[in-house]
Amino acid sequence: MFKLIKSWLKSSLVTILLVIIFLGINTAGWTPSSNAALPSGNAITDGKALLRYALPIKNEPVRQLQASLEDISTQLRANRRWGAVSKDLSKASRVLDKPSQILASVPEERQPQATAWLDELKSGVVELQELTQSKDKEKILQGRNKLLSLVSLLEESMVQQFPFEVPEEYSNLAQLKGRATIAIKTNKGDLTVVVDGYSAPVTAGNFVDLVQRGFYNGLEFTRSEESYVLQTGDPPGKEQGFIDPKTGKYRAIPLEILVEGDKAPTYGITLEDAGRYLDMPVLPFSSFGALAMARPESEVNGGSSQVFFFLFEPELTPAGRNLLDGRYSVFGYLTEGRDVLDKLKAGDKIESATVTQGIENLVQPQGA
Repeated sequence: MFKLIKSWLKSSLVTILLVIIFLGINTAGWTPSSNAALPSGNAITDGKALLRYALPIKNEPVRQLQASLEDISTQLRANRRWGAVSKDLSKASRVLDKPSQILASVPEERQPQATAWLDELKSGVVELQELTQSKDKEKILQGRNKLLSLVSLLEESMVQQFPFEVPEEYSNLAQLKGRATIAIKTNKGDLTVVVDGYSAPVTAGNFVDLVQRGFYNGLEFTRSEESYVLQTGDPPGKEQGFIDPKTGKYRAIPLEILVEGDKAPTYGITLEDAGRYLDMPVLPFSSFGALAMARPESEVNGGSSQVFFFLFEPELTPAGRNLLDGRYSVFGYLTEGRDVLDKLKAGDKIESATVTQGIENLVQPQGA
């Protein structure tokens, strides 16, 4: 049976906390400098934001725009700091006053659409500035979310090519050279997941391929632990993973982790075993609904079809230095359906899983 490391996690948490106290530094201070776009400060716990920061782009103005808009929700949670919200919107407006700096990273053929998005962003920021006068928190959050969706489209339009070559030894496996959106219908409601091939092409490609095959349709969630994990993907019968009909063998997927600042993922070894104790994955376990590949504890390359949703609980598994980071491959995040995911338990069922966007990014092995 596939197991995670909850018992080890609990027993080790005290040790980690003691180490932190001994070192006299906070977890954010542990993160080494790198080329990753993640901002310093508190760990990000929003899956959509993590997906934005994981995009392989380099454009400081658009990252400033994104950070300013994302900060609005933080300020509204902190006793509705309207002055700080106004400052965030002013920063966003200043960035949008220089559209050429953002468009410089957009391929020429995509610039007309990008320009339209920038115009919509500019008018949307003006609307939010007006709403701050009435202090309508809900309308401001709704408007912020709409603008961040446009920022996501703008940032995605900046990606011009797949950023690295996957090792030849994995050419027999499906790969996702981009992103895909998966709609999952369960007996308790609907979930939407975005999987990220830019950071985990083999793991995400395997999942999308299995979704396309209808593998997950009708499968039950086989394991649930409150505030920890919800797992599925165990097929009926004695097998614990996907048996490839072409080979008649268990299709094994390697551990795949892209570290902040690295040009390509690390394969086949945990970050701990690689001696990279302080390095952080681009896709961390810091969001409720992080989607990761399950595997036997003793077989780092033994994953196949079983996956789990991480049910982020900050007191048990603090964001920014999670004990699962670097041990398991995160390959996507829940973007819609948080309330549904929170209700699902072992015995609940996936009625269907469907690729709704990005299937053109799935690359099958030659001859498949």
